[in-house]
Amino acid sequence: MDFSQIAFLLILGAALYLFVSERLRVDVTAMLTLLALVLTGVLDSKQALSGFASEPAIIVAAVFVISGGLAATGITERLGQWIGRAAGHGEGRAIAVTMPAVAALSSFTHHVMVTAMMLPILTRFAKSRGLSASRLLMPMSFAASLGTTLTLVSAPAFLLADNLLERTGSPGLGIFSITPIGLALIAIGVLYMLAARWFLPKRGGEHGDDGYLRLDRYRTELVIVDGSRWSTRPLAELQKALGDRFVMTGWLRDGQRRQDLGPSSPLISGDILLVEASADALASLHDDAGLDLNAIKRFGEHADGDGEPQLVQAVVAPGSEFIGRSVRELDFARRFHAVIAGLWRQQGAVAPRLSDARLREGDLLVLWGRPARFTELAAHHGFLMLVPFAGEARRRIRAPLALAILALTVLTAATEWLPAPLAFLLGAVAMVATRCVDVEQAYREIDVRIFVMIAGVIPLGVAMEQTGTAQLLAQGMLHVIAGWSPLMILLVMFTAAALLTQILSDAATTVLLGPIAISLAQSLGLPPTPFVVCTALGAVVAFLTPIGHHGNLLILGPGQYRFGDFLRIGLPLTTLIALVSAWMARWLWLDGPFWPAFS
Repeated sequence: MDFSQIAFLLILGAALYLFVSERLRVDVTAMLTLLALVLTGVLDSKQALSGFASEPAIIVAAVFVISGGLAATGITERLGQWIGRAAGHGEGRAIAVTMPAVAALSSFTHHVMVTAMMLPILTRFAKSRGLSASRLLMPMSFAASLGTTLTLVSAPAFLLADNLLERTGSPGLGIFSITPIGLALIAIGVLYMLAARWFLPKRGGEHGDDGYLRLDRYRTELVIVDGSRWSTRPLAELQKALGDRFVMTGWLRDGQRRQDLGPSSPLISGDILLVEASADALASLHDDAGLDLNAIKRFGEHADGDGEPQLVQAVVAPGSEFIGRSVRELDFARRFHAVIAGLWRQQGAVAPRLSDARLREGDLLVLWGRPARFTELAAHHGFLMLVPFAGEARRRIRAPLALAILALTVLTAATEWLPAPLAFLLGAVAMVATRCVDVEQAYREIDVRIFVMIAGVIPLGVAMEQTGTAQLLAQGMLHVIAGWSPLMILLVMFTAAALLTQILSDAATTVLLGPIAISLAQSLGLPPTPFVVCTALGAVVAFLTPIGHHGNLLILGPGQYRFGDFLRIGLPLTTLIALVSAWMARWLWLDGPFWPAFS
C-alpha cells in the first residue's frame, strides 16, 4: 500500500468512528473528512468541493422544497386523511390500504416527512376503531422506506449510485430504472406484513392521543365575506375544500342560528359558521380571500401598531382578571388592540358564540394583532405566557397548481427533456414562484445536514477510487468469492450494505461500498449497474434495527416498540427483500431468467 491509500484508510477509519459514535453531527463529520482529504493531498480542492455542485446534492435540495410545497398546500395532509378513511375498520384492510398508499407518497417526497404525517393519523385511526397502534405503525414505516425504491430521486443512495456509475463511464440510471424492483419489493412487503401481522407486538401508545385531539379543537367563527367565491355555493363544497380539520357546530344567518340549513344549502355573503378547527386550519384562512375569521372582520381595525399582523397564543393565568368574564365584556380589541380569534379549552363546555365564552384559568387564546402590541400583552399579569401560534398555513387554493408542478417536473425528468437536476430545480423554483410555499419556508424545508453530508461524502467515494483502495478491497473480496455465481455476489453486496447502514446513513454506505461493487464487477467482466443498485438497495431497505432508518425512530415511542421487535419482524423481511432485489437486478441488467427454473 502506498501513502495515499494509508492516509485514506486512516481518514476513513476516523470518519466511521465519528459517524457511528455521533460525537459530532454528520454534516460536521463530512466537512472534517473533506478537509482531511485535501490537507493530506489525497484530493485536490476542486475534487473535494465537487460534491456541492453534484447532481445528487441539487436533486435532494429540490425534492425537499417540492415536498414542502405539497405539505404547504395541504396535499400530503389530505392524502393522509383519505388513507385513514379508506383503511376501513379491520387491521388487515388497514395494512393492505396504508402500505401501498404510503409507499406511493414516499416515491416523490421525503419518507420521514410521510412517516411523521401518517403517525398521528394512524394513531387516531387505531384508537377510534379499538385497534393497537403498534400493529399499524411498523408496517407504515417500512412502507415509507420501501416507497423510496420506486424512483431514482426519492432516496439519496440511488442518486449517489447513479453518480458513481456515470463517473465510470457506464450508462446512468433513469428516473424509473429501479421501479420494477420497487414494485416487486412493495408487493412482497405488503404480503409479508399481512401474513406476519399476528407476530407484531400488540401494545398501546406510550402517550395517549387525547391531548393531540384536543389541541385540534380551537373554537372560532368564519364569515363569508362580500363578493366571496363561496357565495351561492353549497356548504358541502366549502367543507370539502377546508378538509377534515374543520368541524362545523352551527350556522348563523342575519344574526339568527339556523337549524334548517345543511350541507346542500347555499352559502350567502355575511353568513357566520361556528366551527372547531385545527391550528393549521386557522393559520390557513387568510389565504382564501372568500373567507375570514369573524372576529378579525369585525374588530381588526383596532389592531393598530407596527409590523405585519400575525397570530400568537396566550394562556389565561391563575388569578387573572379575565377569569369569569366573557370575551364580549372584556372589549378586548379596543382595550388591548388585538383580537381574540380563537379559543382552546382542555376540559369543559364552551359557549356556542366565541364572544359569549367566559374565560377560565388555563384557556388558550389565539390572538391576532401586530407585534408592537404583543410586547404590551406579554407583560400583562393576566397572561401566563405569550408564544408564537403553532399552526402552519395550508394554501389549499393552490393545491391543484402544486400537483401540476410535481407532474410536470416528473414528466420533464422522465422524458429527459431536461436533465433530472435541472428538472427538479425548476420544479422547486416553480413551487416558490407560484407561492405554493413561501421562500422562507422553502429554505426551512431543506435539511441542511443531509445536503452538506451528501456533498461531503461524495469526495470520499472519489478518493476511494482514485487511491486504488476500492480496487484493492475488491481484489480481496474476489479471492473469497471466486467462482461464485453473479446472484450470490449480488446478495453479498446487498448484505454488506444492509449491515453497514445500521450504523451509517444510506448515503454514506453507498459511497463507501459503491466503488468496491464497481471494481468487483469490472474484475468479473460484468456490467457494474446491478452490483451498485443492489448495494444501494441494501443501504435503503434493510429493516434490522430501529436505528437503521429515521422513520423507525419516529414510531419507536408511539408504538412502544422494543429493539427486538424490529429484528424479529425485520430480519425475515430483509432476507426476502435481498433475494428479490438480487434476482430482479440479475434479470434487468445481466439477462438472467425472470422465473426460477425448478427442473
